[in-house]
Amino acid sequence: MKVSRAELIAVLAQFNPWWRGEGIGDLPRWRRAAFRELSRWLLAPPAPRAVLLSGARQIGKTTLLQAVELLLQAGVPAANIVYATFDHPLLKLAGMEAVLEAWREREPRTDGPEYLLLDEAQFIRDWGTWIKHQVDFRKDRRIVFTGSAMPLTEAGQESGVGRWHTIRLTTLSFYEYLQIKRLTLPELPPLRSLRELFDWPPAQFYRATEAASAYAGHFHEFLLRGGFPQTAQVDSITQAQRLLREDIIDKVLKRDMTALFGVRRVLDLEHTFLYLCLHDGGLLDMGDLCSNLEVKRPTAQSFIELLEATHLIYRLPPFGYGKDVLRGRFKIYLADAAIAPAVMLKGKNLLDDAAALGVATETAVFKHLFARYYAKNVRFSYWRGRRDHEVDLVAEADGELIPFEVKYRAQHTGARELKGLIELCGQKQITRGYVVTKALDDFGLLSGLPAAPDGQAADTRIMRIPAALLCYWMGASELVAED
Repeated sequence: MKVSRAELIAVLAQFNPWWRGEGIGDLPRWRRAAFRELSRWLLAPPAPRAVLLSGARQIGKTTLLQAVELLLQAGVPAANIVYATFDHPLLKLAGMEAVLEAWREREPRTDGPEYLLLDEAQFIRDWGTWIKHQVDFRKDRRIVFTGSAMPLTEAGQESGVGRWHTIRLTTLSFYEYLQIKRLTLPELPPLRSLRELFDWPPAQFYRATEAASAYAGHFHEFLLRGGFPQTAQVDSITQAQRLLREDIIDKVLKRDMTALFGVRRVLDLEHTFLYLCLHDGGLLDMGDLCSNLEVKRPTAQSFIELLEATHLIYRLPPFGYGKDVLRGRFKIYLADAAIAPAVMLKGKNLLDDAAALGVATETAVFKHLFARYYAKNVRFSYWRGRRDHEVDLVAEADGELIPFEVKYRAQHTGARELKGLIELCGQKQITRGYVVTKALDDFGLLSGLPAAPDGQAADTRIMRIPAALLCYWMGASELVAED
């Protein structure tokens, strides 16, 4: 569609204040854990590829603008950097080439590479072909684009192979949430790896527990507000949940699903998502879902895949390979612990519902572990034994199995409550496991482990760690991906 050049230039000038020599206002000083990898691909790319920042809505814009700041600090001419969001109706209507022409009319090119930072690029017409052409024939351009829909990496997959490198962004970690809130809290001991906890002396656990007391209330508020920059900064939890609900229901389910994927049965899709909100952290029973919602299995399966594609849910297979996985049911986690309370209008009542609070915590723990381990291509699953004993999460990293069990309740955790974890560790000869607890003093090495059920002594050490501390350390920028 024809959009006047003057209108396009006005919009771009609004989004690109550095063209006028102005700074970028209100950028947080903290940076996402993925920013280090993005910086490398911008300043010294290891391969001639574009970069895709893939994640849910409302989590990529700040990172792109921080990338602009990085480029300016590195001496890149302001005229050679353009930021554009194709969520804007005029840019979406005009199309990519018209936007670039308007940019170059407003800002003539200077020496050096051009940097294109494109937000919500799934709205660019024939985006896959355009990216392919740019990477193949415009070696003078470096492109970073965000997409809140996973089909960005699937549609046109054949033409896109080798053309872009994907960096996955989850919603904000608890550490990042505290940074964006600009809270002054007692300093926690740094931790490079969860392995280090097994070498801590008792005094170190005491010091961490004492400092963590100021974090517990903020962790519960984090579970209610969610890991989205916008919801973290509004005044009230009620307002934060309303914004989150509107973003998911109105923008993703009702608008994006129709515009990007041609979904017509939006009400059935919404009902499917509400069903998953009611079963967050549980095993997906497709028969029960289809029966309750009166939809056919292929339709329900398609909806589940779309919800995963738009970063609203994660699916975990059962532990194992081959037929064990094919016959098993997937476990569903929402993309953020605050989604279910917001969508189901629970408000602060979540904190008075022990079961629901435990589910929200488990969802948050998984999200933090996923974000922490993602760069290492770690496989996550859940485990269920012959006696229906379960383990919530099993990470497979570099040939090692690392199990995590979430026990978010007032009582301290003992071996009696960890039959599944002890059974799995005995069967697979796992040397270390973790129990995520609620009480800040339910922290330290678990003693008195019994022999494994098969009679073999379980040569395993199990570390109890409070959820608030685990999520903080998993998200802290000082952590390196070594655990």
